[in-house]
Amino acid sequence: QVQLVESGGGPVQPGGSLRLSCTASRSIFSHYLMGWYRQAPGKQRELVAGISSEGTTIYVDSVKGRFTISRDIAKNTAYLQMNSLKPEDTAVYYCNFRDLLSGYEYWGQGTQVTVSS
Repeated sequence: QVQLVESGGGPVQPGGSLRLSCTASRSIFSHYLMGWYRQAPGKQRELVAGISSEGTTIYVDSVKGRFTISRDIAKNTAYLQMNSLKPEDTAVYYCNFRDLLSGYEYWGQGTQVTVSS
């Protein structure tokens, strides 16, 4: 069992920055994918950024160059650094962990990011 707790969301002006955090209840060592998803009102949930246990990262085209996914292994925490935020980034952001060995997925509770002037 893994529990994911998110924090760091909130209101921000266009061009501003936020850092989202996702802390797991225990250490995870290998064979996983950790990702940040978002869901805007009336829209389908989409993958924003992901990182593998080997350190490989992926980003949706719309956030490349602006968002950075990272992790602090000692703190069992993943981050999404969000810079140059745009109104279209407004969404509920969810942390996701997928255990590639078992196929099981875990989700954070979601944190609201609202980008507006």
